[in-house]
Amino acid sequence: MGHVLWARDLARNLLEEPLPRRWAHTQGVAEQAETLTDALGDDADLVTASAWLHDIGYSPDLAKTGFHPLDGARYLRDVEQVDETLCSLVAHHSGALVEADERGMYAELADEFALPPTDLLNALTYSDMTTGPDGTHLPAERRLDEILQRYKPDDLVHRAITRSRPDLEKAVRRVEAW
Repeated sequence: MGHVLWARDLARNLLEEPLPRRWAHTQGVAEQAETLTDALGDDADLVTASAWLHDIGYSPDLAKTGFHPLDGARYLRDVEQVDETLCSLVAHHSGALVEADERGMYAELADEFALPPTDLLNALTYSDMTTGPDGTHLPAERRLDEILQRYKPDDLVHRAITRSRPDLEKAVRRVEAW
């Protein structure tokens, strides 16, 4: 539980005031992760902590590259010096490698942060892809549609979500099967 409380407080400090809607989303993602506690066993703390931290790279204090998974993971590694698996979960959450490819940053992300265990990444992806921008819980299909509606078809986020959607949906289904 210690990781979770620390992660919650860090995320709150970085997101609540400058990005209240992102903070609301983050709270909802953490709530979803907490529903997986029984299925995750000993890894529940790690996944819930990663849910709190997954979007800290959006914080104006941390945004360096403009690619939030990388900015957040670098901060956790370089400043907070947290566990490598936690950094990797933040770095690779919700199809980040595909978006990194769209940004021309694939090698940078892949070289700096190893892929975390698949089941943990699936749990974080489930938690993120079933939580709307305001923190409400919704089916993954609606969440993905909502993201695509926010970005024009030629936007790199739209392209990345379109490319990664089958894998994101598979991750959600795997977790739902637990």
